[in-house]
Amino acid sequence: MNQKNPLAGIRTGLGRFGDDMHDRWQITPGWQRWILYVALIVGALLLPSESLAPFMSPYTDWASILFFPIGTYVVLAIGLNVVVGQAGLLDLGFVAFYAVGGYAMALIGTRLGWNFWLILLVGIAICALSGITLGAPTLRLRGDYLAIVTLGFGEIIRITARNTDEIGGPNGIRGIPHPPSYEDLHLFGISIPNVFGVDPLKYGVLDPRPYYYLLVALAVIVIILVKRWEKSRVGRAWAAIREDEDAAEVMGVPTFRFKMLAFAIGASIGGAMGVLWAAKAISINPNDFQFLLSATILAAVVMGGAGNLPGVMLGAFVVAWLPERFRGLQEYRMLIFGAVLVALMIFRPEGLLPSRQRRAELKEGSGGMGTLGAEVPGPESHGEEAASK
Repeated sequence: MNQKNPLAGIRTGLGRFGDDMHDRWQITPGWQRWILYVALIVGALLLPSESLAPFMSPYTDWASILFFPIGTYVVLAIGLNVVVGQAGLLDLGFVAFYAVGGYAMALIGTRLGWNFWLILLVGIAICALSGITLGAPTLRLRGDYLAIVTLGFGEIIRITARNTDEIGGPNGIRGIPHPPSYEDLHLFGISIPNVFGVDPLKYGVLDPRPYYYLLVALAVIVIILVKRWEKSRVGRAWAAIREDEDAAEVMGVPTFRFKMLAFAIGASIGGAMGVLWAAKAISINPNDFQFLLSATILAAVVMGGAGNLPGVMLGAFVVAWLPERFRGLQEYRMLIFGAVLVALMIFRPEGLLPSRQRRAELKEGSGGMGTLGAEVPGPESHGEEAASK
């Protein structure tokens, strides 16, 4: 690499810094890691503080954008990362599962009057089934063919919702019930909040903080499950499929089954977020589930570092927060947002926090999204050569 080139020098410096942090984390004792995990959860719960609002969101209510788009994008990016970052399947229709979860909450909540927690479980099951339904006939496709099919699935869900009067058509569904508030909890006829003397957080229209705390709890559960899968035989199978599906199949990995599992898990996470979002929004319509949302979440996964959970969460935060931070600049805010994304892709083409394994794949030219990436040279295979000129 030509170190005289300042662009290549900056990229190399950032890469070394990331490697040093990764090496330090690998030798960190387990108890210190748990202290950091607890501190991060506490920090996430303290984020709605009004003291942060003047800097983080001077033009919009900070607590509101913490739930949507920031928190919502983070959870959706975790789900899409299972499909794209870990299994290497390019999914452009992820918003469809978010829509299915939202409509499950809206239909069951308004017509059957079920409890939110029961609807959440049913919504997750419906979305997992939707993922299997989509994956069964399509997961033998690869690369751009799979991307086109998933893109079509996302649009089919949205257009079907718009043209089906039984679910509200273009007007959508209104009057979706909120989750039960803490003050409504009773045990053997005794009010639990009165026993503990706690001022309850009420799930209503005005205060977004209870929904944000519920979203943090959902995110923690999802992160724990995803990390467990990543470290298990399932995660190793996904990595093998992502690197070379043919070689994995020859070595005895049931690739179709594991790809289906990745689709179902990703769909379940997207559907769970759809249920929670619909309960907060109290009304939904087909225009809430545009393809642009799928593209934005995919950009967050790629920019954060596909395959690396902390990187994906950081990428989702940046993608969701930047347009809100510069909202006061009106039409110029998207110009600044685009410039920041371009700059990040120049200096960190593997993502803000890429995993070493993914970076090695990108360097070999097998990067990108699964088999589609095999057709695209990695950013360091030609990018550094071009940058050094």
